[in-house]
Amino acid sequence: MPRKPSPDARERILDVATRLFTAHGVHAVGMQQVIDEFGCGKNLLYREFAGKDDLVVAYLTRCRDTWACMYEQAGVGHEDDPAGHLVALVELTAAKVLEPDYRGCGIHNTHAEFPDPAHPAHKVAAEHFATMRERLLDLATRAGAHDPETLTDRILLIIEGIYTNGLAQGRNGAARAAGAFAEEVVRSALADRSA
Repeated sequence: MPRKPSPDARERILDVATRLFTAHGVHAVGMQQVIDEFGCGKNLLYREFAGKDDLVVAYLTRCRDTWACMYEQAGVGHEDDPAGHLVALVELTAAKVLEPDYRGCGIHNTHAEFPDPAHPAHKVAAEHFATMRERLLDLATRAGAHDPETLTDRILLIIEGIYTNGLAQGRNGAARAAGAFAEEVVRSALADRSA
């Protein structure tokens, strides 16, 4: 009688794939490598994920959910302070990229590997970027910025710079200064409303 797979098999397979994708990139990791690392048969893997595209989409969804958790975490203590929430999000992002095992933003890295707009991975990444911008624009608007679109663009550029600089230079880079820079940008955007 065949053994019944555990109910958390999907998440455990995704844990392995996440570790491999983060370490090596999506294109460099084959399904057989995931099978070997996880120690399962092909049937189990393909029962949980119809193919590599499904596995990559699940990985990106997990990355997107991690960012959503960071967004919520940055808002703690800033429920009535959207400007503070923006700055806290930048600070939290900087702290994440300064961790010793940081290997880049999974969504950005995967987006770069799948430039075809019709590919499911590209679509998930593009949707994430749009959602991220919407959330930042909402905070900038609620903060009372004179030009919330410009403030949103500037905060996005700071976050994108954190991801790039953190990956390239780690603890020796400019990511450490991101929080103070974001605070200046937000303060300036709020001061402009009275001008």
